[in-house]
Amino acid sequence: MVETERIWRHFKRSPMALCAAGLIVVFMGLAAFGPLIAPHNPYDLTAFSLTNSLKPPVWLEGGSTEFLLGADDQGRDILSTIIYGLRTSFIVGFSAVGLSFFIGSIMGLLAGYHGGWIDAVISRISDMMLSFPAFLMTLLLLGILKSKSWVTVILAISVIFWVRYARVMRGNVLSEKSLDYIEAARSLGAGHWRIIFLHLMPNAISTLFVIAAVDLAMVIVMESTLSFLGVGVPLTTPSLGMLIASGYQLLYIGLWWIVAFPGAVLATLVLAINILGDWLRQELNPRIT
Repeated sequence: MVETERIWRHFKRSPMALCAAGLIVVFMGLAAFGPLIAPHNPYDLTAFSLTNSLKPPVWLEGGSTEFLLGADDQGRDILSTIIYGLRTSFIVGFSAVGLSFFIGSIMGLLAGYHGGWIDAVISRISDMMLSFPAFLMTLLLLGILKSKSWVTVILAISVIFWVRYARVMRGNVLSEKSLDYIEAARSLGAGHWRIIFLHLMPNAISTLFVIAAVDLAMVIVMESTLSFLGVGVPLTTPSLGMLIASGYQLLYIGLWWIVAFPGAVLATLVLAINILGDWLRQELNPRIT
């Protein structure tokens, strides 16, 4: 409780953390209330019209108030597609990070507490997973799973990202389980599961939240990259990466808005998450400068 109050007090005094958190809240609000805010529905394929294709933003010649940030090559409103694309980014991001967090923390707890062959197996699997680039492994898994959906993207990313949580949790558990309070719990007759989940986990898990904050930005970028390459979410699902992919070739003829606006939103979101994650890392470990 005292630690939480200290972090909250420092958070209120940090302009960078407040600004980053504010931006994240705004983007999450846009994603959550997208259907109420967005001028158009990018999922409604019958509403597309090629007569609106490549409309410029409202302040440029030929622009229209119906398409404030312009339209893409299919006649979709860019503002609406960005808002719905944020929903895709957050759904994939939070789901993949949450699943990786859960799997990794359980694996790390078991490896660190029990040791022996359990630790050896989990450690060797972790070493094997870390020996390959995460993005290439994700592409390989998506190729194996074949079907394109949110679920397959989330599963493919989670299979790669759980390793970091497991290794950090294992190290934390190894440090904690030799302390006096664990020995006291054993002497009072506490069972293994009680020690693991009521004593070790609360004291070993804080570092994982910092990793989760950093990984959220990485997963959002990875989802956008996969969509940009056409191997991520289905083509009918609005995505920031897919929107950038549809417009990057048009940069050569001066149609910059299809790439610029979703690219700026993606960069701002990732920067805000990284700033907040870096601040959280310093607060949870004051020795880091």
